[in-house]
Amino acid sequence: MRINKWFILLVAVLAIILALSATKDNIIKYIVERGVQGVTGLHLKIEELRVGLLETKIDIRGLRLYNPGGFKDKVMLDMPEIYVHYDLPAVFRGVIHFKDMKISMKEFTVEKNARGDLNLNSLKMVSEGDDAKAQPAEAKKAPGMKLQIDTLELKVGKVMYKDYSQGGAPKVQEFDVDIDQTFSDITDLKSLISLIIYQSLTKTAISKLADFEMDKLQKSISDRVLSSIMPGGKLLGSSAMGKALGGAVEKMEESFMKGSGGGGSE
Repeated sequence: MRINKWFILLVAVLAIILALSATKDNIIKYIVERGVQGVTGLHLKIEELRVGLLETKIDIRGLRLYNPGGFKDKVMLDMPEIYVHYDLPAVFRGVIHFKDMKISMKEFTVEKNARGDLNLNSLKMVSEGDDAKAQPAEAKKAPGMKLQIDTLELKVGKVMYKDYSQGGAPKVQEFDVDIDQTFSDITDLKSLISLIIYQSLTKTAISKLADFEMDKLQKSISDRVLSSIMPGGKLLGSSAMGKALGGAVEKMEESFMKGSGGGGSE
């Protein structure tokens, strides 16, 4: 009789494990979508997410961050592939620990709509501005599990800038940035997303063309990450970047305004 009870308990436990295994991908997919939406303020959609248990890997396919209403282009960020190697024991200590993360971003579209609004300004970390930086450290710490990314490999193919503010067909500038960089020691989701967007823009003239203050993104990147990618923990702000790029930026801007540069008009 005692054996039968243990047998029934074992079957029940196995049934629970199988049920969780069948639904874990959808649960984690929902958590990721909601987490990014909470940080950016924008809608995120993932086509497919697979979490390995025997192999501690997460494969994400078709991740897209969408623009809010009022913009012609639906998608702001298009990431076809993300691979993560995670630390399973760390989960039980309340830490989401990614030993390495590989992000491949196909296209990043910056749009100025007919009203002159810039989609970048819709990002929560940008609209918060100085208020987010001024908050005490305790207020910045979100409740729940901690995040730790040891190594991030970031690849970015193309960045587009589309300006609909002049009416008619948009003026379009295309930048083949071909970014392939590695970063380390990222400890929060806001810093991760801000870093991806910031680095994608540094090889373009978009901050000048769209009159976008890069400092707003820089403030959301943790000091620890800043110090790992630039001496003294300083990234180039919008004004400093314009000086660094010098005449090249001026030429691109002039070409764009005339509608003869980059991708031309659509």
